[in-house]
Amino acid sequence: MNDQDTIAAAPRDRRPLWRRGRVLTPVQRRRRRIVTRSVLATGALLAGCLGWSISQALTYPGKDGTEARLAEWARDHHLGLVVNQLEDWQYELDPPRIGGALSPSELAQMKAHSADTPEQRRAHARPMPTSITPALAGEGVWRPLVVHNGLPLVQGTYVRPDAEHSSYEAAVAWISAGHARFALHPGFREPGGDFSVPPTIPVGQRTGLMATWNGGFRITDGTSHGGFYLDGTTDGTLKDGAASEVFHRDGSIQIGTWGRDVRMTPDVVGVRQCLTLMVDGGRIASNIDVPYAYGWAYQGAKYVQRSGVGITARGDVIMVVGQALSARTLAELMQRAGAVRAMPLDMNGAWPSFMSYDSTTHPTSPTPTNLIDFGEAADRYYSQATRDFVAVYAR
Repeated sequence: MNDQDTIAAAPRDRRPLWRRGRVLTPVQRRRRRIVTRSVLATGALLAGCLGWSISQALTYPGKDGTEARLAEWARDHHLGLVVNQLEDWQYELDPPRIGGALSPSELAQMKAHSADTPEQRRAHARPMPTSITPALAGEGVWRPLVVHNGLPLVQGTYVRPDAEHSSYEAAVAWISAGHARFALHPGFREPGGDFSVPPTIPVGQRTGLMATWNGGFRITDGTSHGGFYLDGTTDGTLKDGAASEVFHRDGSIQIGTWGRDVRMTPDVVGVRQCLTLMVDGGRIASNIDVPYAYGWAYQGAKYVQRSGVGITARGDVIMVVGQALSARTLAELMQRAGAVRAMPLDMNGAWPSFMSYDSTTHPTSPTPTNLIDFGEAADRYYSQATRDFVAVYAR
């Protein structure tokens, strides 16, 4: 056996290079133990802080679901891009169905109130135009949701959003603005801050409540591209060109472009901005299909849960919340329902909502009902609300 064979037969030293052939002094060993313990302690501390932070997110007040709470925690910790990417992957793995029919329960819901009643005769005379013909029984037919002093002040209908997504539905609400008072509420986390208006509809302030709907994209991380103003306090920055819900001291509401249709005046008590108008002058916005215009990357082209609010030429309010909507189909629904100006609100299942309130049994605490059910509590605004929302009262 030569020297080369001896080298080849020698057992391989698998220790890391930094440990080979090195003899540590007692002082060096002591220092290494200290460093190792410090690293482990720091890791344990970070893990503990992370666990505490997440536990706080999972236990804060309100009725948000676990998925929504974790997504909010991630966005609060500058992980919004990660959440967006996860949503993209989830969409690719489970895209909305093409074709098909509504479920039996959805068909029954759509048809349920199509009968001619005294309240129905005082509702909209014409059904809402539908994107699929022939329309289903009850589709696009307005029916009373809230009747006050014999007048159907809040009305609603159901339609399928487009011919490709015929197994999904959107709910459309109409509110008589001349008989309603509109109020903006903050959320205790979004936008947060110190506002004189509570992040809930407390006991003692529910008489006459007819409807509620959700706010828009987040103010705190800038995704709304606008600001929030309430009773003299501003969060974010009110931006010219932003689509805006504007609330006046007399309880009226306007919807339009900030700096053009609406602006700050002494009687303005609230402003909620979100992106840009989807419907302007009765026409679909020219940027409706532009990437990033209505969400992260190509989110505007995705068919997901969305919501939006608009105003008719007479000043009445249109609100849409639906399944499998793109930015374009949301805009088309609001336009078809009569909106001349309309803006996007929040999207994805945890946030879009429209509730009507029945005061027949409990006038001081009306019973809420989701116009379309995404699995979130109908009485969410009777608790501390995470995000801002709008409440509507009968005058």
